[in-house]
Amino acid sequence: MKHSSRSLLRAVGFAAASGLVALSALAQDFRIGFVNTDRIFREATIAKAAQVKLEAEFSKREKEIEGMGTQLKTASERFERDAPTLSEAQRGTRQRQLVDQDREFQRKRREFQEDLNVRKNEELQAVLERANRVIKQVAEAEKYDLVIQEAVYINPKHDITEKVITGLNNATK
Repeated sequence: MKHSSRSLLRAVGFAAASGLVALSALAQDFRIGFVNTDRIFREATIAKAAQVKLEAEFSKREKEIEGMGTQLKTASERFERDAPTLSEAQRGTRQRQLVDQDREFQRKRREFQEDLNVRKNEELQAVLERANRVIKQVAEAEKYDLVIQEAVYINPKHDITEKVITGLNNATK
């Protein structure tokens, strides 16, 4: 019984060692690259242009909403100051006006944020699609077997983000 279990252990050990040698040989031919998409969104010219475009598109509405907020704050402070001297009917009317004004402000702010998020996602998606085309070009040109975009840890020698940013920037010129 002892003899057969030792033979089995030797066979398993030999198989494991053979597998490691084969895996090691395969790993030497297997190239992995990593791309940091956050960095692309921060540094690529196309991403910066998309951000400027969004700011220009939404700046007027943002200023209007900020103005509404300032008006609401001023009206609220005025009401707090005047409340002790107002009649009950006047106080109730002004409170309703403030509540309506606040509701309108909140609605417009929410709509603005939703519209901004939708447009931002559209622009980021367009940048990501172009980046993915450049990633594929870099991977094919440099014979990468796998390129990943999300990882907990990556050895910097596998990071091809700079090449992708350069490719994106050159494509937009």
